[in-house]
Amino acid sequence: MFYQKITSLILTIKQHRIFQQFTAIQTFGKVKLGHRYRFEQRFVESNFKMRFRYFLSLNIPINIMENNKYYLSAHNEIFLNTKTSVFDRNRLYVGIGYNINTEIWIEVGHMNQFFERSSRDQLNIITFVNF
Repeated sequence: MFYQKITSLILTIKQHRIFQQFTAIQTFGKVKLGHRYRFEQRFVESNFKMRFRYFLSLNIPINIMENNKYYLSAHNEIFLNTKTSVFDRNRLYVGIGYNINTEIWIEVGHMNQFFERSSRDQLNIITFVNF
């Protein structure tokens, strides 16, 4: 469920999504470059909407004490609608991460979401678990 705050009232919007996506990872030495192409079919309340998303990520290891556990992370994701206003949003993120082991890593970073007429900043604290 998605929640949106509007002038001190909380409006609940029910949304269901079906999506198809293609992901690809390129490596240049120890640097990783990731791409994700996603096509979403969204059922928002009684409306049907479609959206394209492109996600580009960059992961650069930081050699602190030669253990390669720290890394810099950056990504950009653009959202495009198929109707009305084509530009939906753009998310720009920069963070630093720590590999606990090969399956678990944590990351802290700053994201700015640019909308058509506004933007918002947020602090992201993320845990990745890959089994």
